[in-house]
Amino acid sequence: MTNSPIHVLKIGGSQIDNRDFLAQMVETVREIQKQGVRPVIVHGGGKEIARLHDELGVPFDFVEGLRVTSEQSMRLVKMALGGIANVRVVRWLINGGVMAIGLNGIDLGMIRVEKLQVAGADLGRVGQVDAVHVDRLLPILASDIVPVIAPISLGYDGLSYNVNADHVAEALAIALGAAHLVFLTDVPGVSIAGRDQRVIAAEQVEDLIFGHFITGGMIPKVRSAASAAKKGVPSAIITDLEHYARGEGTFIVSTSLKPGATADDQ
Repeated sequence: MTNSPIHVLKIGGSQIDNRDFLAQMVETVREIQKQGVRPVIVHGGGKEIARLHDELGVPFDFVEGLRVTSEQSMRLVKMALGGIANVRVVRWLINGGVMAIGLNGIDLGMIRVEKLQVAGADLGRVGQVDAVHVDRLLPILASDIVPVIAPISLGYDGLSYNVNADHVAEALAIALGAAHLVFLTDVPGVSIAGRDQRVIAAEQVEDLIFGHFITGGMIPKVRSAASAAKKGVPSAIITDLEHYARGEGTFIVSTSLKPGATADDQ
């Protein structure tokens, strides 16, 4: 199994609330494991984070789509992501016969981050990935255990940071040499002018965003997919569970990399 392909699967926080999705996710993970794939799951938890903030009366703001994370807010982020969301996904996998372990970026010193600032704005405890130590994850994968990773990560200042789950999934896929980075959504792929796209060149993504062909919540997923493809991941896929199980979706590939090459080879 050590040479089996790795698929990094990113699931969203809203999907973790959906029992039908979780049941289908477990079935899909079982099936790809039978095919020799080693899955790594990265999850968000935006709905749980918002719910805790509302229930406890803790205010929060967004800057360019990123949640400003104060010291008080960080406590709730850790509860929502590392606690409620992570345990829920692991519980469903275990109950479905899949050996899984809940982790976050702090565990094993796996993901190191720097403090993120956007347009000079201080986002508090929000980080951007700087280094990923996947050698500490490989023995878990070699044991046929599915890592379920919350995107809380470790700053060089020794503090915990909230990191965008799409960015964590991208960084892990690159560092692990994954065969696929899969963004699981509630749609079968990226639609442009009413037509689902089979393949999009990573180099065309910014033009499609600028032209408003790709909009809304699809933008960060497509950007992370394009970045991963340019850095050596053979393909990043945006799809839903049903189509992923059939090998379908929108494949983001780089036209500037030779097959089997990485960005460092060019």
